[in-house]
Amino acid sequence: MKDTRLDRQFAFFREIDKEKEIVRQNFLASGNRRETDAEHAWHMALMAILLAEYANEPIDVLKTVTMLLIHDLVEIDAGDTYAYDEAAQKNKTQRETACAKRIFSILPPDQGRELQELWDEFEAGKTPEAKFARTMDNIQPAMLNAASDGKSWVEHGVQLCQILKRNALTADGSGKLWDYSLNSFIKPHVDAGHIRED
Repeated sequence: MKDTRLDRQFAFFREIDKEKEIVRQNFLASGNRRETDAEHAWHMALMAILLAEYANEPIDVLKTVTMLLIHDLVEIDAGDTYAYDEAAQKNKTQRETACAKRIFSILPPDQGRELQELWDEFEAGKTPEAKFARTMDNIQPAMLNAASDGKSWVEHGVQLCQILKRNALTADGSGKLWDYSLNSFIKPHVDAGHIRED
């Protein structure tokens, strides 16, 4: 079997096609069905392009978009870990790290290293790009929950304290977008009873 650079790149593309089958807990804005990881990644990538002007610090938009497009590829092996499932969160890092190593090793070594480093950077959440990408990763689900009348929040009995804990660092990427999310997506659904008060 051939193992050229192109063979390895296309093997990676075939492997990541599996991301289209990973179903998340969030519903689409219509509430008709749950979104997939691939849909989540595409949605956030476009959001990052259009909302970059609200980043707390200047960001490299292409780098941020790349982080968003690859950050959930690890769920091909690890599965989707619901944000408010405390038991599943305990070994999430271990499961996802193992998948990152496997999936990025499919690529030619230089590209595999580059994506692994970007994935690690996103996970560490220290650079302006990683902070903003994580802001997108928190705001996009809140937006969809709000649009679907809190369908996933209601289904899982999510409490306000859980949402605030998950979003503790969201403002690090964009204070303006966190304020918008809190006031436009979250608080109205506390008032409507879709999010349980503490």
